[in-house]
Amino acid sequence: MDDQAKLLNSLPKYCSWQDLQQYFATSSNSMIVLSLILLILSLYVFNTIIRGRKLNLPPSPTRLPIIGNLHQLAGALGLHRSFRALSEKYGPLILVHVFNAPTLVVSSEEMSREVLNNSAFLDRPLSKATNVLLYGSDIVFSRYGDYWRETKKLCVVELLSLKRVRAFRYVTEEEVATMTENIRGSCSQSEGVPVDLSKMFLAIASDIVSRCALGGKYERGDGRESFGVVSSRAMELLVSFSFEDLVPSLGWIDVLTGFNRRIRETAKELHSLLDRVIEEHKERSGDNQSDKKDLVDILLHAQKNGQLQVNLTQENIKAILMDMFIGGTDNNTAAMEWAMAELVKNPNLMRKAQEEVRRVVGNKSKIDETDIDQMEFLKCVIKEALRLHAPVMIPRETSALAKLKGYDIPARTRVVINAWAIQRDPKIWENAEEFIPDRFLNNNSNNAIDFKGNHSQFIPFGAGRRVCPGIMFAIAQVEYVLANLLYWFDWKLPPGQNLENFDMTETGLAGLTIRKKIPLHLVPVMFSPSS
Repeated sequence: MDDQAKLLNSLPKYCSWQDLQQYFATSSNSMIVLSLILLILSLYVFNTIIRGRKLNLPPSPTRLPIIGNLHQLAGALGLHRSFRALSEKYGPLILVHVFNAPTLVVSSEEMSREVLNNSAFLDRPLSKATNVLLYGSDIVFSRYGDYWRETKKLCVVELLSLKRVRAFRYVTEEEVATMTENIRGSCSQSEGVPVDLSKMFLAIASDIVSRCALGGKYERGDGRESFGVVSSRAMELLVSFSFEDLVPSLGWIDVLTGFNRRIRETAKELHSLLDRVIEEHKERSGDNQSDKKDLVDILLHAQKNGQLQVNLTQENIKAILMDMFIGGTDNNTAAMEWAMAELVKNPNLMRKAQEEVRRVVGNKSKIDETDIDQMEFLKCVIKEALRLHAPVMIPRETSALAKLKGYDIPARTRVVINAWAIQRDPKIWENAEEFIPDRFLNNNSNNAIDFKGNHSQFIPFGAGRRVCPGIMFAIAQVEYVLANLLYWFDWKLPPGQNLENFDMTETGLAGLTIRKKIPLHLVPVMFSPSS
């Protein structure tokens, strides 16, 4: 006790509690001391926590100041090829930076399987385009949560169920009949004149989706663009580069490039048309037969009867309808285009596909659903086309710090699964760069692979909880269109073209798909079933 008393008595007077209280009573002195305390605490946190928990990030290519790895991703052949080239050098899991925004690129089956089944990778990154065009409340691009779960359930159970797909089959049959009649007319008027199949595929995909979703084609009669054309432009904007999305402080550049103006104009035209369609459906509510209901009818019924545990607004309905066009137009057009292009490039496979279709259908005047079920090789052709020419997978985003193969993936990191590279991986696929539909036939182990994302080496529609809900609708449409083209017509290259100079070059990116750079023009020759 004596030693403690001596120690206390030896302290300078300014260390007494009274003096300390008086010292802090002056605002200037208290602010200085408080600032010093905060600085010391900040240094302590930085040294003991941040440095003590240094993140083990995936390998990353050397980046340049300001632009990051942008110079390595701006190739003319597209991001999917640039990503594969970087992955071949740095590994199947790499971290690239566009400006200061990190993006995790996944290029192997094993890594993709872990990402697709990890709950930390279920979010979608927010973007200016999705917020303006889709109100940030659609199904495809919305963040993972209660709203997404409820609308996804509505989509699977009501909008795109097997029952609904079959109910919409009459629409596909009518539109395909019109398409084949138009081609016949072209054949009879001028022999040897090619038709633009790329344009035709886009038109029929748009018309089918428009009738199923909106109840009509809604062509513009005032000289302006049709709804299908405007929605295609919206798809391109959804995946276009935006400075504000990556570097908010550079958002003013989007004004200079005209990006903001294009989004506003496209959104205004789309939303005004959808508002008109919805109001027309409300006025005639109850008049439709149950088996002839379109998607607007179903969504309005769900809204009126409170089928969802979340509030379904008119903006939500418009956003969900736009999803139908995103999934049902862009992807279907590309799948049909590439399948026909690959068959033309491989005449032996074209003959094999036509022989199967014509054998199954026989001399009937119309192809029906049971016929399609028997066209095993045609189904393999579509699978192989989607394997070689996979749609672009929509980016995901980490909702929290995640672990992946020992690496730390920070929260809010964009995640891109390069399905195009995985589906061309020579470690998985024999002769991976060649078009070989037979790899999916019965006598092959790949026959069990389906479109539903159950096999991580084949994911053209995604996988896991965020797999595309419109798979059955898309495949049914693609199968029926191609079966009719192969049944009713033979196809030749235009004059002056041959297999040696047949161009299969890809565009870097068109909407949400990788399309042919040169549109597919072929010469139809009418086939008589009785011949």
